[in-house]
Amino acid sequence: MQGNQVRWYIVQTYSGDENTVKVDLERRTESMGMTDYIFRVLVPEIIIPATEEGKKDTVERLFPGYVFVEMIVTDESWFVVRNTPGVTGFLGSSGGGTKPIPVLRDEMDSILRKIGAIAKPNFDRYLGKTVVIERGVWEGQEGVVTAIDNDQEIAIVSIDMFGQATPTEVSVYDIKER
Repeated sequence: MQGNQVRWYIVQTYSGDENTVKVDLERRTESMGMTDYIFRVLVPEIIIPATEEGKKDTVERLFPGYVFVEMIVTDESWFVVRNTPGVTGFLGSSGGGTKPIPVLRDEMDSILRKIGAIAKPNFDRYLGKTVVIERGVWEGQEGVVTAIDNDQEIAIVSIDMFGQATPTEVSVYDIKER
């Protein structure tokens, strides 16, 4: 068992059966009393707007043959998901009863942002603030944030190098407000 952490896992299914598996798993979660362990079932899709008049928008599955499940893995919750009709296995499970490997949080957040399930974070609060760089080549350096690129999640921090203010590009996740 992998502890009591809520994590995202990838379930394999037959391509084209993703929505059927989603509906079946949601029903099984309710009927088997697993709502405290299985939280969300997601088939990541994006809508591509029609480019020609009279045409319909199209839905594109980002990961054909896969369903994402937010859950706490226990023997029981794993069994419910694994034995849902149409599920062929968990991605990252070698079979023989081994538990699956969760999706990394950053990767899942990126997927959720892409489909519009969560908003992209805004880091403008750092503009003009003095920050300390916590990781990387410039670890321990202090500087003032002069620009933010929210899409790339990058801050331009003006740090003092050899008595001169030097703009330096760092990840917004590597800075902390002083």
